Amino acid sequence: MTARLTALQARRIALGAQGFTRAQPEVVRREHVARVARRLGFFQIDSVNVLQRAHYLPLYSRLGPYDTDLLHRAAGRAPRLLFEYWAHEAALVDVDLWPAMHHKMRSGRGMWGGMARAVQENPELIDQVEAAVARSGPITARELEARLGAQERDRTHWGWNWSQTKQALEYLFFVGRVSSARRNAAFEREYDLPERVLPARVLALPEPSDEEAHLTLVSHAARALGVATAQCLRDYFRLAPAPTTAAVSALVADGVLEPVTIEGWKRPAYLHAEAARPRRVEARTLLSPFDPLVFERTRTERLFDFRYRIEIYVPQPQRVHGYYVLPFLLGDRIVARVDLKADREGGRLLVLGSFAEPGAPAETARELGQELLRMAGWLGLGEVEVRPRGDLAAMLAPECAAPH
Repeated sequence: MTARLTALQARRIALGAQGFTRAQPEVVRREHVARVARRLGFFQIDSVNVLQRAHYLPLYSRLGPYDTDLLHRAAGRAPRLLFEYWAHEAALVDVDLWPAMHHKMRSGRGMWGGMARAVQENPELIDQVEAAVARSGPITARELEARLGAQERDRTHWGWNWSQTKQALEYLFFVGRVSSARRNAAFEREYDLPERVLPARVLALPEPSDEEAHLTLVSHAARALGVATAQCLRDYFRLAPAPTTAAVSALVADGVLEPVTIEGWKRPAYLHAEAARPRRVEARTLLSPFDPLVFERTRTERLFDFRYRIEIYVPQPQRVHGYYVLPFLLGDRIVARVDLKADREGGRLLVLGSFAEPGAPAETARELGQELLRMAGWLGLGEVEVRPRGDLAAMLAPECAAPH
């Protein structure tokens, strides 16, 4: 008989699997960064910097305030803990997952037009760019274009408007022939050869078959999520449907996954054999829009009864909650959301909108105020300014007026 979980049990299992039941360290060190990286598998990258770039926030949400140079060193200095690649989206990925990513490098799944055209239309340029990276890396696309006397950028289409050199670099990056040594201060990739980026022990690992790679990635996703539908497991690393289904079946047969039903969920789910079942969760933190706990929006709605959409690309008059809105996790519930902006010149964390969720507890404003003050301190901002937009603003403003 298939086991059954309540919605609350599923939510607490998910929070435990994502690392929200562990005590935050007094001082965050490299080993804490490594632990979270291994647990999640990656930190999604996003270029929006209105508050803090997305890949810094999952560590903050789980560990509290930390020196961001720890992440810079983990991803940009030997011996690296992380490498950049296309996981869920562009991401800093646990180095031990490098072999499993070869299934995507081989198949080209997710490769878009410019990269594919580059290798088809100008294979000589591909080899020329790879040789230039070998000679000169780490090097940005802009620097490499200047050295190669790159072709004029095509500005006829909206979007990236990548030059042919940039497209060649992105193709090489996608298929694993070049990697990224780090991002520079302008957030540009500095390309280099994998053997000069990844640890030798990782490069020495055998390259798995597609089947083995999917078993690794689906198992990793299941452990990171705790309990999940097949769709959630597939979405975590953006895998193809058929091999994901085969991997799920194999993991069930091996006892790694247990089929379960969850109260209120229409689809069957799978519980990882190592998933803890916390009796309580005492979290208090803000979550990035790209945090693995919430980036699959259907799962977020099922787990937390919290409908969440990012409105960056929505015209301002049509936004419901704001431009860069972070959910507020308190205990085992998402109880509020806030539209945040770092006013770095003015030294303020701006709360442009603050909204309580239905049934939010009475202490929401107080707890959120403390969390906003903590985040402001981490960002090096001296004060929190709460604007009057949103049903929580009037109660939140006095809580942010001075440190508690």
